[in-house]
Amino acid sequence: MDERGRRSEEFDAEPVRGLPEAPPAGERILWQGSPDWRSLARRCFRTRWAAGVFLTLGGWQALRMWAEGAPGAEIVAVAAWFAGLAAIAVAVLSGFAWLTARAAVYNVTDRRVAMRIGTALTVTLNLPYRWIDGADLRLHADGTGDVPLTLGGSGGLGYLVLWPHCRPWKVARPQPMLRCVPDAGPVATILADAMRADLARREAQDERQGGAKISAGAASGVSPVADRPRAARGEGPCPAAGETVQEPGAAVPAE
Repeated sequence: MDERGRRSEEFDAEPVRGLPEAPPAGERILWQGSPDWRSLARRCFRTRWAAGVFLTLGGWQALRMWAEGAPGAEIVAVAAWFAGLAAIAVAVLSGFAWLTARAAVYNVTDRRVAMRIGTALTVTLNLPYRWIDGADLRLHADGTGDVPLTLGGSGGLGYLVLWPHCRPWKVARPQPMLRCVPDAGPVATILADAMRADLARREAQDERQGGAKISAGAASGVSPVADRPRAARGEGPCPAAGETVQEPGAAVPAE
């Protein structure tokens, strides 16, 4: 069986598209989508830039030959050669963009963001909201947009593993990003509401745990603060109770 067949079987075996395992009981998928490959080709694989380079080189060469008095047929042949190279470059880069978008699936649930990414090597990233410090939004003229996620701590994610599903140039502390998603504005709103609801749920849970510890401590004479979990005291990787989460900000113009 070829590689395409193996990958097709692997994806068909997913209980939920983009997730290697069925979500836990009670977890709801709020949104699911993939990058728009045309937008990904322009903004990530730089197809317009590649075409411009070859066409500029072809125009410069044609002008130089014309200035030297070369025959018109030769000038046209050189220009056509560079135009062909530009078309090949755009086709190859667009093919990579299509494969990248086809393999990627983003899931936003009421508990986490899950990203299945990768073409040659497929990985699935699970990002619980307690790991996410904030999210942003950048809209493009064609209606697609990017939603980068800021992780607490180092995150432990490599830039090359994430690329192109990460914020450009954030190499030291990579930021996973829902890239070139259609209708990014509503997606960012769904994510913001889910993060806010998850924070409220965790705060309520911390309050209940704190009340139980106080009651137990009063009965046993043990200090409840020292007994509380690290996450409830704000010392662990989870946000402390009362911590605010940055919502997707206002859209900024695409670069």
